[in-house]
This record gives sequence, structure tokens and C-alpha cells, in this order.
Amino acid sequence: MEEILKLQQKIVPELIEVLEKRYNILRTIYYNEPIGRRILANRLDMGERIVRTEINFLKSQNLIEINTPGMTVTEEGEEIIDKLKSFIHEIKGLSEIESTIKISLGLKDVIVVPGDTDEDKTVLKEIGRAAANYIKAIMKSGYTIALTGGSTIKEVVDNFPKVSNLENMLIVPARGGMGRNVETQANSLAAVLSKKVGGAYKMLHVPDNLSDNLVKSMLAEKDIKEVIDNIKNADMLIYGIGRADEMAVKRGMPIEKVKKLMESGAVGEAFGCYFSMNGSAVCSTSALGINLNEARNVKNLIAVAGGKNKAEAIISTEYNNKNGTLITDEGAAREIVNLLKNNKIGI
Repeated sequence: MEEILKLQQKIVPELIEVLEKRYNILRTIYYNEPIGRRILANRLDMGERIVRTEINFLKSQNLIEINTPGMTVTEEGEEIIDKLKSFIHEIKGLSEIESTIKISLGLKDVIVVPGDTDEDKTVLKEIGRAAANYIKAIMKSGYTIALTGGSTIKEVVDNFPKVSNLENMLIVPARGGMGRNVETQANSLAAVLSKKVGGAYKMLHVPDNLSDNLVKSMLAEKDIKEVIDNIKNADMLIYGIGRADEMAVKRGMPIEKVKKLMESGAVGEAFGCYFSMNGSAVCSTSALGINLNEARNVKNLIAVAGGKNKAEAIISTEYNNKNGTLITDEGAAREIVNLLKNNKIGI
């Protein structure tokens, strides 16, 4: 298979380009259906004439349908998307990139999906789907699963299939709530995921940026302490990764403190901890929930993040994370490999 792919790329490279283009069009329609031609062209940054030609071809092959609300993918089209995934994966050399990152960062596993979230938001849905499938494959009856909030983790939960063969599942938020968007808060996502796995859930009704005194006071409350104990004894932690500068502002950190944080070398953030490029924790926000030492002891750590602009943040949070699995996109993965080589970190 690999030898045939290399021969094709040398002899008929245009064939690979056309295949990849049509795969991207099909995938974008699938994740945004029903969608109009003009919006599709804008999403893919393609000329309308090119998109029209490709749409006509896909329709002639019964891969899409065109109706008044817009285009949708047929069952045959969905099957093609699934079957092409591994093919596109090999064409782009993503298996080799996965192996490089896994060894260099000292991770348990790495999964890379084609594309770059920074350029195409559809790729975030693909990351969510890949993460959901991976988590479903390794989760077991009796598991306690902790998860953070955020738009990326929401994609994981949204793409999670209903599971009926598991028992005694407990889903808990990894930390208190942050931001005004209730839909992406850890409490809400825990409730949704629990329904999909047929389990129970508990909530942590506290803000994410409490003072140390308030944290100590709230830990005395029986109900809160019970949830915290569940979080600390989780079998799996699913979390997103953010850039340190962006997350500090989101968490309402004062400007002076943000400046000091950046001066300390912080580049990435995960579950309230800020990390430097070599993986050292340089700051941790006071909050009820899991901390760095507790997180590192969880046997299944699932980090989900994408986009070239998050490459440094991913390296900083995942370096030497032996229990960690990273699920990311091609844009972030290729930049991670470049940064690792240039900075000689882990290589």
C-alpha cells in the first residue's frame, strides 16, 4: 500500500491532489449540511467555478444530494469519507508524524487528523470525532471520567456515540466553571456525556477563579468534597489545551499578572496550570478540581487540541506525559515537529 502510494505521488501527483480536494469538499459538506454552494466555496477558500464543477461530479456519483436548503451527503458519500480517511492519512505521511511526536514527547499515543483547524473549522469536528472514537474504544465499566470545558471538548462530547454496554459509569467536571457560555462549561458537558454512556454525573457549582481562602472554605462542604474526591480518583481525564496568553485573559487574570506569567516563559495551559516550553509548570490558578500532580497520576490522560497556533502550547503541556494520548490535527502536528527539531526538545 505504502509503495503504491509513493509510486502514484511520483507518476500521477495530480491524481492525489484531486482525490484530496474532493475528500475535503465531501467532508466539509458532511459537517455543515445542509450547505449552499457559495458558503461552501468560502469555507474551502475555493473559486465558485471550481466548486460548481466538483459538486456536479460528486452529484453524478451519487455522493451528494442537492435540495432547496442546500447540499447533503448521501449514505454512499458517508461511506466514501470513512474509507478515504486512512488513505488520506497515509498520503500525507501522518503515521510517521504521529510516531515522531509520540517518541519525542514521551507520550502513550498520538492521533493526527488531516487539515488545520486554524484554516478550516470543519477539522475541529474531525478531531472531536477521532477523540470520541478513541475514548469509546478504551473506556470500561466502572470508570470515573473527568473532563474540562471548552469548545474543543464540546466537539468530543457532541461526536460521542450512544453506548449501551457499560455499567456504573460516573462523569464529573475536572474543574469549576469558566466563562459565560454554559454550553461549553465542564458541568454541562459532563451531563451530556453521562446520558450518552448511560451513566451518572455530578456537578461542581463553583467558579474557576476562587481565592485560596475560599477554596479551603468550600472544601469543608460535604457535597463539594465528595465531587472533588471523585475527580481526583478519575480513571480518565479528557482536557483541552490553550495558549497561555489567551487563557490567562479568559480566566480574568489581572494585566500585571498576565505580563509576569509571560515573562516566566509560560506558553501553554491545561486544567488551570501554565507550562513553559520544556514542560515545567510555572503557575497554577487556585480552583476546586484536579491539580497537576493529581492529573499526572490519572492512567488515561486524553489531550485534545488543534491548530498550528497551539503547537507550542501542546508541546509545553504534553512533554514527558507518559500516561498521555494526544489527539490533534495536521497543522499543529507539523508545526510541533518543526519546533521540536529547531529547539532540540526531546530529540
